[in-house]
Amino acid sequence: MRRVTALLSLLVLAVAGCGSNGAGNGSSDTERLTKDAGKLVVGADIPYVPFAFGNPPLYDGMDMDLVHEIGRRLGMSVVIQKTPFDTIFRDVAQERFDMVAASAVITDERKKVVEFSLPYFNSDQSIMIRKGSSISGEGDLDGKRIGAVLGGAGEKWAKKNVGSATVRTYDLVDDGFKALAAGQIDALVNDFPSSKYAERSYDTLEVVANILTGEHYGLVFKIGSPLRQKVDEILLEMRKDGTFEKIYQKWFAVVPPADLLRTA
Repeated sequence: MRRVTALLSLLVLAVAGCGSNGAGNGSSDTERLTKDAGKLVVGADIPYVPFAFGNPPLYDGMDMDLVHEIGRRLGMSVVIQKTPFDTIFRDVAQERFDMVAASAVITDERKKVVEFSLPYFNSDQSIMIRKGSSISGEGDLDGKRIGAVLGGAGEKWAKKNVGSATVRTYDLVDDGFKALAAGQIDALVNDFPSSKYAERSYDTLEVVANILTGEHYGLVFKIGSPLRQKVDEILLEMRKDGTFEKIYQKWFAVVPPADLLRTA
């Protein structure tokens, strides 16, 4: 951890130095927020329906709508880089991209190596099964084969709370859905909105239980990134002018929870 912290400190100093040089060349304050002037490079774990999915370069989803609106308000073009979730925090800390939009749960552990924006989504975990399964809740998972996204909150919850289960991990949540449909696992523990949305595409699968965790999604930045504060300001602007609510309702057909609409 000390090595990571030291590395991040050096990176912050390096970026500050580059910013000073850029000022002499006439770069604007907005341009110095990112590693490439005029571009907002965003890491994303794709597909993760309904937050990020589709084909490059026209990815769709709630996360994609948010970052493109942020890019528009920054006056920058948005470049999406498809990246596995299990390396995405390390990658942004090492400045492979400027920001991560990957339905990332805000945790104290992750805050040791990255920074988060204001929350933009409240996410519980869920249990998804094949229709006809005897599993109806958390108490039925003992001894079962549980699927989860590698490095995600579902994997951590399953390993912590269902000690007798076999946990199988997948780089992409779509692989977890397919494994469940094929009978390779007995249940999938995954973010509720993602699994609930996936019911539209899998006639044989259903969400049978919520796991209340009090989790929130945030956009992710390297420690010390000046971009984080600017993005927070934009998110507050979007809450005030109704843009955030419009994006949220587009994907979930309900008004956002009150805590996601606070403007102060």
